[in-house]
Amino acid sequence: MNASRPAPGRPATPRSVAGVTPAQQPGPAAEAAEAAEPAEPAEAAEPAEAAEAAEAAEAAEPAEILPAIPASAGALIFDRAGRLLILKPTYKSGWTIPGGVMEADGETPWAACRREVHEECGLEVRQGRLACVDFRPSRPGKPGGLRFLFDCGALPDDALAAIVLQPEEISAHQLVPVRAALQLLRKPIRRRVRAAWRATATCYLENGRPVPGVSQ
Repeated sequence: MNASRPAPGRPATPRSVAGVTPAQQPGPAAEAAEAAEPAEPAEAAEPAEAAEAAEAAEAAEPAEILPAIPASAGALIFDRAGRLLILKPTYKSGWTIPGGVMEADGETPWAACRREVHEECGLEVRQGRLACVDFRPSRPGKPGGLRFLFDCGALPDDALAAIVLQPEEISAHQLVPVRAALQLLRKPIRRRVRAAWRATATCYLENGRPVPGVSQ
């Protein structure tokens, strides 16, 4: 009798597949259950890898653009008679007041005012009141910026008599009544000085003029 044929009256037994017995072979229900199991979550990035990724993302962000606004500070200095000190610069026409551009090393407006007064005319100012802040818009070739104006009050006559001018920048000086000084000052400074002279408190200007909605 052929050994591969089952004995009469007994059902044939399925052969094993790849060494798996019939009881171990997956059926349709087992396959469906296996397919329904959730996938294993991806491994979380190591802390160092996450930090490097964050740094790379931050570096890829565009840098914030900050405005570059020049600033200067000037001084109103009077004598006992109420006359205003004005200076004749060598590098531009007209008359001006003591003052100049703030240094880029973190110098404050008040420190710049005191330094420029001392450099231009040899005077020491120890007290002052912020009289005006003027914003000048930029123009072609001129960056504009902020102008701080301090009222330094009246200095003693002997101090004003000992003025020593900075020859590279200042050619002359004079003490004149404010109304007369306004006729000599350059236009932007004239508007600023006039507004500060008339105001009873600190005034805010734009291009030397009051701004609607901003109290003076």
